[in-house]
Amino acid sequence: MPNKTVVIGFLGTQLDSGRGAGRWEKWRPTVSLVQHEDMQVHRLELLYTRPHEALAQLIRQDIETASPETAVNLVLLAMADPWDFGEVYGVLYDWVKQYPFQPEKERYWTHITTGTHVAQICMFLLTESRLIPGVLLQTSPPKKQTRANPGSYALIDLDLSRYDGLAQRFDQAQRDALEFLKSGIATRNAHFNALIEEIERVALRSKAPILLTGPTGAGKSHLARRMFELKKSRHLVSGGFVEVNCATLQGEGAASTLFGHKKGAFTGAASDRAGLLRTAHEGVLFLDEIGELGLDEQAMLLKAVEEKRFYPVGSDREVSSDFQLIAGTNRDLRVDVLEGRFREDLYARINLWSYTLPGLAQRPEDIEPNVDHLVTRCATELGRAVRFNAEAKSLYLRFAQSPEALWSGNFRDLAASVTRLCTLAEGGRIAAPLVEAELQRLRWLWQMNQAPGDVARLADDAVELADLMPAQTLDQLDLFDRLQLCAVVRVCRASRTLSEAGRTLFDHSRTQRTVVNDADRLRKYLQKHGLRWDDVSR
Repeated sequence: MPNKTVVIGFLGTQLDSGRGAGRWEKWRPTVSLVQHEDMQVHRLELLYTRPHEALAQLIRQDIETASPETAVNLVLLAMADPWDFGEVYGVLYDWVKQYPFQPEKERYWTHITTGTHVAQICMFLLTESRLIPGVLLQTSPPKKQTRANPGSYALIDLDLSRYDGLAQRFDQAQRDALEFLKSGIATRNAHFNALIEEIERVALRSKAPILLTGPTGAGKSHLARRMFELKKSRHLVSGGFVEVNCATLQGEGAASTLFGHKKGAFTGAASDRAGLLRTAHEGVLFLDEIGELGLDEQAMLLKAVEEKRFYPVGSDREVSSDFQLIAGTNRDLRVDVLEGRFREDLYARINLWSYTLPGLAQRPEDIEPNVDHLVTRCATELGRAVRFNAEAKSLYLRFAQSPEALWSGNFRDLAASVTRLCTLAEGGRIAAPLVEAELQRLRWLWQMNQAPGDVARLADDAVELADLMPAQTLDQLDLFDRLQLCAVVRVCRASRTLSEAGRTLFDHSRTQRTVVNDADRLRKYLQKHGLRWDDVSR
């Protein structure tokens, strides 16, 4: 628990004034802060403007006399008109953003008794939005003003649900948070924007686990880090961001990496190891490709998420770590649960907030703003101006937004493509010939992701169906149906399970469905041709 109290408040240019000895018989709200026997203020951040510097110095001296243990920091604000809402809020916002808040060590009280009404409103808004991570402090004078009576005070812990009418004041703050999560890219895809809006609310309101699904390169890792940075900026976490790709964790080392170990727990354990879960204490742990974790590690992770306690490898003493879990996967964990590869109880625990990030091919309208963003970023990294000419940009976008562009690596493919264009651009101009060469490169890169061979070879290979179907039935199929069925059989034979084959075959249409059952769709297709999974998977 925080053990120091810090008060932030404006100098009262009228209420705090007074110079003679009689000023001690007068109730002065800022001085009264340190005169309560049941309240100790360890530090006062006293905000003032240049015309009142002498009064600020006097108040600091009087506080040091009344409470020597209270440190007073005089904070000069460059504010010309203390009644201008825009100016006051802007100056306070800038000061708050650079202030080194430490909520784990200090509690913050925002004194709203002094200052102009505009200043008091701004202090309220900054506290209500958690930019100042504290509560409001209201002081009141005594009925009879004497030196021995400091009056009364009250702490007000804001409950956002009681202030619906004020929610409109924070539209800009929310827009800033959304832009932050999207890295400042003006995305146009309605589904993606709605997704980010909900993620923003969850990131700022919940500490429950979050599951991000989607294809490789869709931006799960990047979004997880941005969520952490947003929480950090609002003082919702004090720890760090710890990221690990579970696909890199193998064997006995997996548990040790995540949960730590005791010296001598196994061969090579020469010293104690804290583990990544403890490193993530009071922060965010991002487990990418969580579906690759072994069942033993899944059981240990479930206990750690639910109880905030776990046993390091080789230890008989529990340790604790309070972290928020964000998990990422490109697998359908529902299928893994059904097939016994993923624990149902862990899936239920991490599936409270589950979001599927669409691939780049499902967001063609967002390709242009992402290209613009990447060109700007590349130009900064290269230290020179870079831009498309009109013909080249039109050519690139026409291809990038067409069905021909697979974007199998999603944003990684796009970032690599733009990087190549910017690096090779002569004089900083990306012209049509350079784009033509890049499009040829992309077609070559994606060639292996397309159906193998050309139509003639597929027609020849369709004879493979003769092993699966009676000749009479096969002869009644149109060439179109034979080619399609042959391609489906190829995918089935290259897949481990019916579900995996279904995910591959219905990779785009599945994202448009409310209820996804790829295995059932594939099973029905095969049944239409008199086939079963066991027949085609040999």
